[in-house]
Amino acid sequence: MKFAHLSDTHLGYRQYGKVERERDFAAAFQNIIDKIIDLDVDFVIHSGDLFETPRPTTDALLVVQRAIKELNKAEIPIYAIAGNHDLSRRSNPIPPQVLFKNSGLNLISPIKPYYKIEDLFIGGVPYMPQSRNDILKEKMTKLSHKASSYKNKILILHQGIDKYIPQSELAIGDLPTNFSYYALGHLHNYINDSYGEGRLVYPGSTEIWKSNELADYKKNGKGFVLVDMEDGEVNTERISIDLPREFINENIQYETLNNNILKIKNYIKSLKLPPVVNLTITGSDFSGAEVYDYLNRELSDLTLLFRPTFNLMEKDVVDIGPVDDGPIDINKIISKKLEDEGEDIVNFAISIFDELSKDNLEEAEDTIETFYTKHYGGDE
Repeated sequence: MKFAHLSDTHLGYRQYGKVERERDFAAAFQNIIDKIIDLDVDFVIHSGDLFETPRPTTDALLVVQRAIKELNKAEIPIYAIAGNHDLSRRSNPIPPQVLFKNSGLNLISPIKPYYKIEDLFIGGVPYMPQSRNDILKEKMTKLSHKASSYKNKILILHQGIDKYIPQSELAIGDLPTNFSYYALGHLHNYINDSYGEGRLVYPGSTEIWKSNELADYKKNGKGFVLVDMEDGEVNTERISIDLPREFINENIQYETLNNNILKIKNYIKSLKLPPVVNLTITGSDFSGAEVYDYLNRELSDLTLLFRPTFNLMEKDVVDIGPVDDGPIDINKIISKKLEDEGEDIVNFAISIFDELSKDNLEEAEDTIETFYTKHYGGDE
């Protein structure tokens, strides 16, 4: 059997407040659906964050409606779970995916945690915050038992794992080992690893949700994973798509600013759509306001958005002693600053910093609530 695995499409995301970026996310998703239909797969798995918010735009809902209609016409079922962006913070949240349950979307939820199709078991758990880690592990154990008699077993999750992201909701050893394919979502970079009896795969986001995804995009592209599975044996193939809009990241020395901006302008003229341009200007003697005005004159009409960062260096550098040439380890800095406060405080601070640096506000709130309950009392 052959299936497609995608995740983190974040439909409805109006990045930088630009409607053009919402359309870019929709275009990438539609491109993937077209490719999936051309590949004539047996089914599709979406492992969470179909939408950017639990209250998606009308346009985003219409994009999904159209995609499901096209998959139905091609007789390709789709199985999906809710990610953290699909869920509101109220108790027993209902994700917007339920709107399409009667249209052909097979939603994996607490009400229906698995599907059985001949010798195939597809089970999963919607996103759960770290504060519900014990419940998540219990649900995975139950699914593992339910799946044990099937040759082809798929587990769908939308969670971070500590092997790939520190301070995640799950440790790698928390996962059951008897599944053929672990269809993961939540991480926006592409990961394809062996685990237990099968493959563990994060297909990554289908568009550039944050500029720090650019390095992985250049290496692995954005897209989905084509999976061939027979009697528990799994083979995977990365299918990349062309994104509609380019991101340009450049580090420029102030002394070479004019020449570099000219090169960027000439390159932009070769592109189909105005790009997003991130520039870091470094130098020891310039006015940020004047450089911004210059960049605005040169680039505003050619780009969807340009985002400058100014790195103004001091001319006279004071000797502060030996400096470690390696990368900055934030965790070490936090640990050093709080070493007298105890291990719990250190781990708490590292977790909060990690979650806030990724804009994971809901996870940060859950971590704070769990910490407060543990140390200062209160109801779970």
